[in-house]
Amino acid sequence: MKPIKAELSSLPAQTKLIPFGCKIGILSDTHLVQPTESFRKIVEACFHDADIILHAGDLTDPSILTVFSGKEVHAVHGNMCSVASCQQLPRYKQIRVGGFIIGLIHRAGNTYDFESRLIEIFPEADCIVYGHTHRPVCHRLGGVLYINPGSFLGTGHAESGGTFAILEVGETLQGQIYQIQAKSLGK
Repeated sequence: MKPIKAELSSLPAQTKLIPFGCKIGILSDTHLVQPTESFRKIVEACFHDADIILHAGDLTDPSILTVFSGKEVHAVHGNMCSVASCQQLPRYKQIRVGGFIIGLIHRAGNTYDFESRLIEIFPEADCIVYGHTHRPVCHRLGGVLYINPGSFLGTGHAESGGTFAILEVGETLQGQIYQIQAKSLGK
């Protein structure tokens, strides 16, 4: 898979930006009941230089987030999460990074075609991160950057690896989707 890039202009100059930029690692749909050694190694390889982690739901169990020790982590629960995840994590949340507003949610409604409804939940967002579909997306719609990192551990064919996204925050927001090689996943 070739990297997919998108860019979004920044807010007015008076908005304070994080010096030297910020790198955000984004993943979703890990579907694990506990972190495995393989998962830990893949996380380290993918997110070793990320300052912040966003998990867009279906982590299944909150213990998955322990692999991100030392990083600022924001997560939401999804439709396949345990009761503990649903109690500990919100359905959606909004964070501000470097003057940009980022919305984080797993899904909106019970269909796979819900992207157009996300702006109703996050009307002031510069970027909306979501999951659920297992299909990676990185594009702009109406001036908003939409990112779905896909399924981190991969689903479907045995040869397919997972995907994740990196969002770079500076004077603009730049997102990119990356493919994890199936052999890294032990497939």
